[in-house]
Order: sequence, then structure tokens, then C-alpha cells
Amino acid sequence: MLDKFDLSILRELQRNGRITVTELANRVGLSKTPCQVRMRKLEDMKYIKGYMAILDQGKLGAKHVAFVKVSLTDTRSNALEAFNDAVRDITEIEQCHMIAADFDYLLKVRTANIETYRTVLGEKISRLPFVQQTSTFVVMEDVKDIAHSLF
Repeated sequence: MLDKFDLSILRELQRNGRITVTELANRVGLSKTPCQVRMRKLEDMKYIKGYMAILDQGKLGAKHVAFVKVSLTDTRSNALEAFNDAVRDITEIEQCHMIAADFDYLLKVRTANIETYRTVLGEKISRLPFVQQTSTFVVMEDVKDIAHSLF
């Protein structure tokens, strides 16, 4: 069970994964060594999966975001595994979620523009194993993103 110090450490690290242990300890009200021990424990227990930089995708030329509903022709285990394995190889797919709905998967796809997206949809996503149908929703504005989401 996590206590208030563990939760504070997680919140601070989510805000800034590059914070020094000394600064983190000051912010959560611990000394450096106990803070470091708690961080390692949280990492070992997989509450912290890793550390990464949050990039400005627009500046990197990937401004276009679309969500794609995908329906499969078959949802038995082997079909789902084949789809899951193949979707991991498409770099433009940022996220893939199996959904409990009237469709099977929801994909978040990031490309440079609508023309590039159309190519990815037609030549990659539509050719994934067992894809029956897709439906696209184009993002007009990012209102909230994980980079700004704290628990």
C-alpha cells in the first residue's frame, strides 16, 4: 500500500522526471536517503515504469493526429495476437487499445499531415491481419494530454 510520501514522490516525478533526488526529497518532506530508497521501491514494484522525455511532436513534423476505430473479422485469440503483433511494427501508431464496444480496437495515429495519414491508413492499417473496417476521427485541437495529467 502506498502512503502519502510515495504518492507525493510519484506526483513530483510525473511533473519532472529529471528532478534531482535532493530536490525531490525537499518537495516531499523527506531526507535524501529515505527518498531514494522509496524511489527504488516504487521502481522495483513497477509503479514507475520508466523515465522519458515528452517531445513536441509538432516541432518534429508530426502535427496530424487521428483516432481510428478498427473492427476485426475474427476475435479469437490467434487473430487478436496476430493483430497485436503486427500493429506494434507500425511506427505511426502511437497507441493501440483493445476496446469493449461495438468495435475492437482504438488506435492513436500520428503523422505529418492528412496525406501521409491517408497512406498509412491505406497501406498499413487496412492491411493489418483480420481488419474488416476502420473509421477515422481527426483531432482538431489537443485539449489535454498525458504530459499535463497528474493523478
